[in-house]
Amino acid sequence: MYTANNKRYESMAYNRCGNSGLLLPAISLGLWQNFGDYKPYDNSKQMILRAFDLGITHFDLANNYGPTPGSAEVTFGKILKDELKDYRDELIISTKAGYRMWPGPYGEWGSKKNLISSLDQSLKRMGLDYVDIFYSHRFDPNTPLEETMSALAQAIHSGKALYVGISSYTAQQTREANNILKGMGITCLIHQPSYSMMNRWVEPELLSTLDELGMGAIAFSPLHQGVLTNKYLNGVPADSRAGLSYGTINEDFVSKYKIESVKKLSKIAAQRGQSVAQLSLAWVLRHNCMTSAIIGASRIEQIEENVATINNLDLSDDELKAIDDILKKADA
Repeated sequence: MYTANNKRYESMAYNRCGNSGLLLPAISLGLWQNFGDYKPYDNSKQMILRAFDLGITHFDLANNYGPTPGSAEVTFGKILKDELKDYRDELIISTKAGYRMWPGPYGEWGSKKNLISSLDQSLKRMGLDYVDIFYSHRFDPNTPLEETMSALAQAIHSGKALYVGISSYTAQQTREANNILKGMGITCLIHQPSYSMMNRWVEPELLSTLDELGMGAIAFSPLHQGVLTNKYLNGVPADSRAGLSYGTINEDFVSKYKIESVKKLSKIAAQRGQSVAQLSLAWVLRHNCMTSAIIGASRIEQIEENVATINNLDLSDDELKAIDDILKKADA
């Protein structure tokens, strides 16, 4: 039976999520790609336990994470039951709904039918009575936003979620969602957008909106799905996201210009005593509203490397300018 490292909270920084009372680790672990039933269970378990030993208390999931869809929640639920059940009150577990999960008209998007049914399924897969954060995974242009937000409010009122959030909403959609929830007596805790040096769509409008609303932010894909590491410097590995047939990116995503940019960024990182992944995470976390960055991992060593980022988060104006000069053509 697993026993947690009794010094686990000494190696992590914790940031307040917006105007709430909730603290999240600066680095969170996402279970998007490497924790489904296509991956060895023991490796998934060891990564999650090592993450917790390093002070990562937040594990980010969604109903469709795998592959196959739903299997990441099954994996996490087994690890929670077998190894982490005594530590449940030390964990922040989040899940989402909105992408396609089952056939027919109720298996995706933002209707109350979909969101509540999906949350019930997620709780069953993980063996939980509640999740800490439940998200609307994407804005639904064909469902009244009042209906989607009422589903989030119902999740809280039913005790199936402690907090709610939204993901990939524009600044205007975020304002509208926040106002609707506020009218229901519910706080929209957090927004989860994609954000990295090479994907800056949140600047400046969304980030300034989150600051104004007192809403926390947590970035997914802060390493641009692995491009902002040394993984692709010598080509596309067969077991990478760009190399796998079920991966979320293809070889075209890993452009020559991006790789040349990563090589230049590596020089800045080396001057700081960091890897390019650590530099990239520090860059994302520099914003006041950015509570946490969600990393993915296929090996324990990646988690250890990324957690070490918190030892050197400060970036000078000269470094920020040099990064911008390198990446002015790499945004995607």
